[in-house]
Amino acid sequence: MVKKNQTLGEFIIENQAEFPFSSGELSRLINSIRLAAKVVNHEVNKAGLVDITGAAGETNVQGEDQQKLDVYANEKFIQTLTNREIVCGIASEESEDFITISGQNNDHKNKYVVLMDPLDGSSNIDVNVSVGTIFSIYRRISPIGTPVQMEDFLQPGNKQVAAGYIVYGTSTMLVYTTGHGVNGFTLNPALGSWYLSHPDMKFPEKASIYSVNEGNYVHFPKGVKNYIKYCQEEKEDRPYTSRYIGSLVSDFHRNMIKGGIYFYPTTSHAPQGKLRLLYECNPMAFIAEQAGGKASNGFSRVMDVEPTELHQRVPFFCGNKEMVEKVEEFMAKNPE
Repeated sequence: MVKKNQTLGEFIIENQAEFPFSSGELSRLINSIRLAAKVVNHEVNKAGLVDITGAAGETNVQGEDQQKLDVYANEKFIQTLTNREIVCGIASEESEDFITISGQNNDHKNKYVVLMDPLDGSSNIDVNVSVGTIFSIYRRISPIGTPVQMEDFLQPGNKQVAAGYIVYGTSTMLVYTTGHGVNGFTLNPALGSWYLSHPDMKFPEKASIYSVNEGNYVHFPKGVKNYIKYCQEEKEDRPYTSRYIGSLVSDFHRNMIKGGIYFYPTTSHAPQGKLRLLYECNPMAFIAEQAGGKASNGFSRVMDVEPTELHQRVPFFCGNKEMVEKVEEFMAKNPE
């Protein structure tokens, strides 16, 4: 039974039976993520006091300027997961290829791979806007005892065993699912412990927020333009409220609590979409569905997309079920 204010450690122990293949590894993996999140949170919260804001002077595999905290968060999550020898492989949005982890005995016997966006929305750090970490966990499909393979990472989202995010904001929260609902834990910085603050999170049935970068409006497909016009119409239940932070974790988190839809469609500049399927869309889609919402590429379920490459991009529509289905109606009428 979910008990509000219990610690994340207590919650994990009580719910270990929900992990069908695990003999403790998945629980230890979630524990490692919460530890790395505390370390990154510490750095994020003192970003204005030390030389850790701004660009690092490098570009990542996406061709984007890396922020210093991007590099730091990436290193800390990889270091924590590697040192605890819980996973057999890690893929990060910041790295071109996946990392193979063998263990001290070089036996490759760990069962899980992690895919992550170590610091989503990092361009907002300099202006003190909330950022986050996104993670996705799969059970490997290559034989245990052999090095991890690309096929272990290129699994559709419907094969995820767990996914979550950490939002570093006015309070720091870890929100995750193992396929049995969504629960949110808030960090008590004085004690260093995470406490269950948002049990069994659900999208509200009534929603009135839409989140999109309307500066790209002229580059959007016609179906998306028509949906935005629909959101802005003077009707009994509209116009909807426009809220856009520019940090996926923050926008998604707000919309799940208050009711809304987030979308980043294709544009003439990004014909495949901008968000990464494996590091952003699949984990957020898993959480959304477990919270009673829906996630789509505009035409079909995001988690059914078969990945073809590590850094694959897709259009993304995610939030309240009715709002996502309404977008799909407009897209079906104007598929180009």
